[in-house]
Amino acid sequence: MGIFDLMERYGHEQVVFCYDRATGLKAIIGIHDTSLGPALGGVRLWPYQTEEEALRDVLRLSQGMTYKNAAMGLDLGGGKAVIWAEPGAANREALMRAFGRFVQTLGGRYVAAEDVNTTVADMAAVAAETPHVAGRAEGSGDPSPVTAYGVFHGMRAAARWAFGSDDLQGRTVAVQGLGKVGYRLCEHLHRAGARLIVTDTDAGRVQQAAEAFGAQAMDPERIYDAECDIFSPCALGSVVNDRTVERFRCRVIAGSANNQLQEPHHGDRLQERGILYAPDFIINGGGVINAAEELRPGGYRRERALVQVERIYDLLLAVFRTAQEQGISTARAAEQISEERIALLRQVRRIFAPR
Repeated sequence: MGIFDLMERYGHEQVVFCYDRATGLKAIIGIHDTSLGPALGGVRLWPYQTEEEALRDVLRLSQGMTYKNAAMGLDLGGGKAVIWAEPGAANREALMRAFGRFVQTLGGRYVAAEDVNTTVADMAAVAAETPHVAGRAEGSGDPSPVTAYGVFHGMRAAARWAFGSDDLQGRTVAVQGLGKVGYRLCEHLHRAGARLIVTDTDAGRVQQAAEAFGAQAMDPERIYDAECDIFSPCALGSVVNDRTVERFRCRVIAGSANNQLQEPHHGDRLQERGILYAPDFIINGGGVINAAEELRPGGYRRERALVQVERIYDLLLAVFRTAQEQGISTARAAEQISEERIALLRQVRRIFAPR
């Protein structure tokens, strides 16, 4: 499928390919929809196998950001960037500064932020070349703690809908991925009295979680078969797919990973199986709320951001009600809620253009 065919399929406005000979930078910036405002989304650094893999990732991720920003009530569109590189690249600062110069050419249509394998220090390097950055140390900083906080509240809402109570005391939660968000989520769950099953490709992280939280360690491939109340994907996307969708032995799927469903019909199948899915771009919206707070007049105020993040609890309950009333999957209900807000405001806003 050609690039324009893919853009039409996913509904993109703009895709920017960035190459810098001096640093070897290879990056793609996807701007999905700017009806609500400039496109805000993270910068993912990943050693993709092919150009096609990188392109599809940035298209899916930036589309998800449109839905996420709309659902969170932000006046921001959806964007994302991927940098095709090894996380341990020796010229990291140079790569990020070269990337920042490309962001600057967009004149504010895209605002960069932290994502998988990028850090606050990386955002500082990008900010040396462009002001269109969120997540700087002097602002909102690392979004991971706030993302985890939002996922925890969203998981409580899912438990209330599925089990009749949002108390996680004694509930068994299988956490897939112990990165910056997954590990902090485990801290919240441990304090709430949940029993934890954990997995990660990094054995050291698994051992740390086992010792800190009394968690049961499980092999990464076997985690889909874990008997639990809640399965929490906190690694990469597409974990609900043809190979795994029949294996889940849980009542709820609620985690921080983006694009958890490989295809929309996998959400339909979860519904058929009686598994409540907390749509990823709703439950993991805490990070973007935190970053967007940095862009508000007067600058970043963490207390104000946390109040907004706590709304994820009620927003998920609204998604579950809509799905029940209309007989559709929770994933489709979440997209519908986001699309309705975009359509409403599109009457007074069009494509964002910097002044």
